Amino acid sequence: MAADSRKQKGANQSSSPLQQQAESYLVHHRKVARDSAERLWRTPVASMMTWTVMGVALALPVALLLLLTSLQGVSAGWESSARITAYLSESATLDDARALQAEAQADSRVLEVELIDKDQALAEFRASSGLDDALDYLEGNPLPHTLLVTPDEASRTAGGVETLVTRLQGMNGVDRVQVDLGWLQRLNAMTDLLARAVWALALLLAAAVVLVIGNTVRLSIENRRDEILVAKLVGGTDAFVRRPFLYTGAWFGLGGGVVAWVLLQLSLWWLSGPVERLAGLYRSDFSLNGLTFDGALALLIVAMLLGWLGAWVAVKRHLDAIEPGEIAGG
Repeated sequence: MAADSRKQKGANQSSSPLQQQAESYLVHHRKVARDSAERLWRTPVASMMTWTVMGVALALPVALLLLLTSLQGVSAGWESSARITAYLSESATLDDARALQAEAQADSRVLEVELIDKDQALAEFRASSGLDDALDYLEGNPLPHTLLVTPDEASRTAGGVETLVTRLQGMNGVDRVQVDLGWLQRLNAMTDLLARAVWALALLLAAAVVLVIGNTVRLSIENRRDEILVAKLVGGTDAFVRRPFLYTGAWFGLGGGVVAWVLLQLSLWWLSGPVERLAGLYRSDFSLNGLTFDGALALLIVAMLLGWLGAWVAVKRHLDAIEPGEIAGG
């Protein structure tokens, strides 16, 4: 029993230094993080200016990405409602039209095929045009039989519709196939180009954020040069000296992310009303999408990482140049 007690006591003594070291490490991190935040609060004007610059730089590409997401959602809805109109030849009879309807319906890419015979089409045209008297002078029915082809969900894309159009044009008895997807293809090409431009802009602005934080932290390093020299003289490691500035960069990033989120929410609130009224005039359900909770969290994390990276670049470049030998030389 005494031997077991001695073994347990020895195990506790052997693990105690590691536990104390871990606790001391965490306590020091908390202290450094708190001290770094307090330094920023002691200079509210300068900190707010840096946060504002970061917020604008972060909000601009995120706002453009949200706009692109909204446009792509609308174009996807238009693609899903696309229907193909196949006009049959004038010599095609109603039986021929039904045979072509069955042939088109047999295609696995087709969800539904609706046949509109020429008599039904003429009756609908009479009812909608108001030209009953003029149509009475026609010797016959000039309208052809028509097939309205609805693609299935997998084929409701620009490429899928084009393939189906080629298939319908090759059918005997089909005179002309019409689908108005040219403008939608141009819209998709424009959104793809805009997406690449937005990502390029995001990279440029991210680099600008890193430079702004790096310059701010560089000034902080210069202001605390004597403190850094003393810390190195008493044996402070590079990681120990670097840590406060890295936390400063992270706090700058967090503040910039919060400012960016506020700017996005204000912009969404300011623009949502006019956008909804404009979409209503065109009978569209287009609306601006805001940041979700996951998106806002990702924005804050990216902002903190950019702030940390800017601080790390500044520390790596300028901190190594500060050596204790400067005191002896002075």
